[in-house]
Order: sequence, then structure tokens, then C-alpha cells
Amino acid sequence: MFYFDWTIWLIIPGLLLGIWAQSRVSSVYHRYSRVQTRLGRPASEVVAELLRRNGNDAVTVGRVNGSLTDHYNPATETLNLSEGVFDSASVAALGIAAHEAGHAMQKQEGYVPLMLRTAIVPAVNFCSGLSTPLFLIGLLFTWEALTTIGIILFAASTVFALVTLPVEFNASRRAVRMLTEGGYVTRDEEEGVRAVLNAAALTYVAAAVTSLLSLLRLVLIARRRRD
Repeated sequence: MFYFDWTIWLIIPGLLLGIWAQSRVSSVYHRYSRVQTRLGRPASEVVAELLRRNGNDAVTVGRVNGSLTDHYNPATETLNLSEGVFDSASVAALGIAAHEAGHAMQKQEGYVPLMLRTAIVPAVNFCSGLSTPLFLIGLLFTWEALTTIGIILFAASTVFALVTLPVEFNASRRAVRMLTEGGYVTRDEEEGVRAVLNAAALTYVAAAVTSLLSLLRLVLIARRRRD
């Protein structure tokens, strides 16, 4: 079968990078979750104030179950903090909360990459569910058109992964700026915030690399079947 051939090696680097990135996130998060900020205020309180100070009164801050499940929903204007972040005054918690506030500010200011990512989510969800089945059926029945459609649909998820990179990097820069300019963290604490956010960014880089390599693999498999 095609998934046992040499092209499988193409996705190994992305998988290894992903494993390392997740390990890095866990390690850095646990390190800085034990470092309390001088300010001593919970992340939920700080993030709400950050949004108000930056003229964003539309976002509701809430709590969500799980670990590192923090997220901002632009459709409902809700910023949800995980159990380990909501009440915590640690350097890690403030960094994560401020990062989500950065997404909220992107929405308010009409940051184009965020608008693009939000707009393509429904299409990406639809395409990702069909891409692999169509590609496999096309290979099985030697139907080149269907194989090509499968590749094109898979490419949608790759585009999403690439668009996500500037969105996440920009949100992290906004987070650091809002925390430092507002006096919420000291210089030493700022370094911790940067470490946490940089580690988190690696997971998005790994996802993009994996998606690109997987797309390349599909193209090579389809081309070899044609030859």
C-alpha cells in the first residue's frame, strides 16, 4: 500500500517537531506556572482590565474546563481561560491570558490574517473531512481527477495552518506589549512570558510543517501513480 512506501519518511520530521514542541510547551508552562508575578492578581482579572484599557468592552471573560484549553472565540466575543489559568497569578497564566486578549484586539482592529482564518474555518472543516477519502478512492480506482480533488481539498488545511502563523505570532507580540506597557509584569517576568509564548508558537510551526510535508507526500504519490 502507498502509505508504507518511502514517502512516509517525509512526514517524520514534522511529527518529531510536533512531539518536541508539545514537550517544550509542557515544560515551560509548568516552570513558569510556579513563578508568581509581583502584581499578584489573577489572570482573569488582569485580562479583563487589559481589554478595557485598550478600549475593548465587547469581550466576556469566562472559565473553561481542561488544561491549556484557553481560547478566544471571535464569533461570540468570549475569552475563555482554563482552570489552571483563570485564578492563577503566575507568569505563565498572565502570558496565556494576554495572548488571548491579543486575539480579541485583532478582532476589534480588523487584523486581516485573523479575519481570513475565521472566514475559511467552515471550508477547512468541510475539506479536511473529504480530502483523504477522495484521494484514496481516486488512487484505488485510478481516477486522476478525484485524486487531484483530494489533494486540493487537503491543501485547504495547509493554507489554514500557514495563515495561523502570523495570527499567533502577532497575538503574542500584542500580549507582551500590553503587559509591559501596563506595568503588569517586571522585566524578569517579561522574559518568562516570552518563553511561554515562544514555546506555544512552536506547536503552530510544527503543525504547518507537518501539513506542508503531508501535502507534498500526496502530490508525490499521485504523480508516481500517473507515471
